[in-house]
Amino acid sequence: MVKNENESANRPDNTAFTQQRLPAWQPMLSAGIVIPGFVLIGLAFIGIGVALFITSRSIQVLELDYTGVEQDSPCFRCSDPDVRDCVCSIQFSINRLFEGPVFFYYGLSNYYQNYRRYGVSRDDIQLYGDLSSFKEPSDQCEPYRYDRNNQPIVPCGSIANSMFNDTFRLFQNVNGQQVVVPLDGKGIAWWTDYNIKFRNPSITPLRNAFNGTVMPLFWPRPVYELDPSDPANNGFINQDFLVWMRRAALPDFRKLYRRITEGNYADGLPAGNYTLEISYNYPVLSFDGRKKVVFSNVSWMGGKNEFLGIAYLVIGSLCVVMSAVMLIVYAKFKFPEED
Repeated sequence: MVKNENESANRPDNTAFTQQRLPAWQPMLSAGIVIPGFVLIGLAFIGIGVALFITSRSIQVLELDYTGVEQDSPCFRCSDPDVRDCVCSIQFSINRLFEGPVFFYYGLSNYYQNYRRYGVSRDDIQLYGDLSSFKEPSDQCEPYRYDRNNQPIVPCGSIANSMFNDTFRLFQNVNGQQVVVPLDGKGIAWWTDYNIKFRNPSITPLRNAFNGTVMPLFWPRPVYELDPSDPANNGFINQDFLVWMRRAALPDFRKLYRRITEGNYADGLPAGNYTLEISYNYPVLSFDGRKKVVFSNVSWMGGKNEFLGIAYLVIGSLCVVMSAVMLIVYAKFKFPEED
């Protein structure tokens, strides 16, 4: 009796939904449906692939390596770790208009920002402007938590300590004169990083919030003086700092440094000769890395990436080939109508 009552209690309601009596439609796939479907999908993918591939090929990209390991490199002298405050220049030419807006990146290779211990070596509470974490940084920041005098490091951790610090100036050579190409560094970081994840302490002046702390060991200046030309671009919301703190997924990466969108260069870089002046500070030879700068523009699909177009072309071609194979098999082995 008890068993019957338990079974009744556990029995689903007698409804169309619980008893699976709802109307349903199950397609009956046949050769007349599958083969044309594969053809249409293949043609659609091929069309998208062609559009993506042509668009990607139209994007202009200029890469300049300035690591300086080669003896004929303009930056060879600067690659010596014993040389300080070194400046080198790279000359390059553009044969036709480099259409704008032009994005200016710096690139690093053989640099594993996705290494787990490197990635967690930061204090997100400190980076949010919490003053309590200024005096006692997170344990995750070791070995860049305190300096040798037991002073707290702000910002702490390996990511902040290794911030990229090469700087660049671009000139166009016009009639023997060097014309400065304006570089726009505003808005180069992610919106969420600038407005949500990172905050400066609400203390004025900002430098007072960092009393009793020291800057990262490899930094030339404290975080509240990262941009002397713009007081609003200092502290944890400095654009270059935000860009660096968003780690790259792969060992060969590039990060946005500036945009070229102002003045006579709003439409792009005109054809001509240019000089890139580099303040060479960031060491990479110790881990067999390389440094480069990249000039690029974008399209409706983003930056230059031929893989996506090729992937669509391959999948579309496979669909068309498979439809042809299925048509041959069907024509040879099709069953009688009565079956």
